[in-house]
Amino acid sequence: MKRFVWRLQRVLDVKTKEEQFKRTELFRLTEKLAEKRGELLMRQRILQEIMTAISKETSSRRLGAQAFFLKHAATNDEQIRKLKNAIQTLEAEQRKKTAEVLAAKRFTEGLEKLRAESEERFVREREKLEQKALDDGTTMTFARKGTMTG
Repeated sequence: MKRFVWRLQRVLDVKTKEEQFKRTELFRLTEKLAEKRGELLMRQRILQEIMTAISKETSSRRLGAQAFFLKHAATNDEQIRKLKNAIQTLEAEQRKKTAEVLAAKRFTEGLEKLRAESEERFVREREKLEQKALDDGTTMTFARKGTMTG
């Protein structure tokens, strides 16, 4: 008997690879987002530590440290703002990519379900044909024995 061949198998294969590719992209995007968040937290923590250290200084040294800190505050604020913007952009891309992965997954699962149903029909049909062949063989054998004895 012939083997099961599903004519949409290539489409399923392509969609499965596409889903895997999108998952990989999502993973990379998530890693990049985590890296940016970590960088932002590190910068904020460093600034907080510097402010804490300045507040613990004696008043004569504190004025110089505060002046230096404020002189560079605009640069730090700009870097933090850029990081926050980058994080927002990456979060939007991540949401979009997640939706793409879910859509690809639903499509692939739908194709897999269709394939399973098709294969199940094929197996049932093949079993019917095999049973019919067996029944025909039994009928022929019975008919031959009946004509030989009669």
